[in-house]
Amino acid sequence: MKNLILIALAGLSLASCKTVSKNYIIRPKSHTETQGTAKFTQKKGTVEMDLSVFNLTPGLHAVHIHEFGDCSATDASSAGGHWNPEKDMHGKWDSAHFHMGDIGNLQADKKGEARLVFSTDKWCLGCDDPSKNIIGKAVVIHSGVDDFHTQPTGNAGGRVGCVEIK
Repeated sequence: MKNLILIALAGLSLASCKTVSKNYIIRPKSHTETQGTAKFTQKKGTVEMDLSVFNLTPGLHAVHIHEFGDCSATDASSAGGHWNPEKDMHGKWDSAHFHMGDIGNLQADKKGEARLVFSTDKWCLGCDDPSKNIIGKAVVIHSGVDDFHTQPTGNAGGRVGCVEIK
């Protein structure tokens, strides 16, 4: 019996260390040429999102996770609003009030290229907790900057890029 318990514990330990990685293509929206890649990696209870984006206008662009993994509309409106399972106010990540989809801004250089790496233990890839699971959601890149105050969107402007997280 003792050996069975030890084997079960070892199996659980190995399963919790499993790394999951998913790669996606950023699709242009709202008649832009925004493109790029999104990579999500889950390891030891932390999810890392690595966005590489090009063909943006230079400057800051808001990035949010939206409630539906549907980028089919020309303007990405099919992705719905910000993912907000706790029904909190919009704000800056890890402040007093923020949506689980409030990621922040990425900076596009003079060539329109930007990269954002974001890690959190507040998300998961395919877990049973709907307040953490980002599978079935979408990442949306906006035309403008997130001001972290305007409700419920941060006054971030139109949607120029979209990724369905499957």
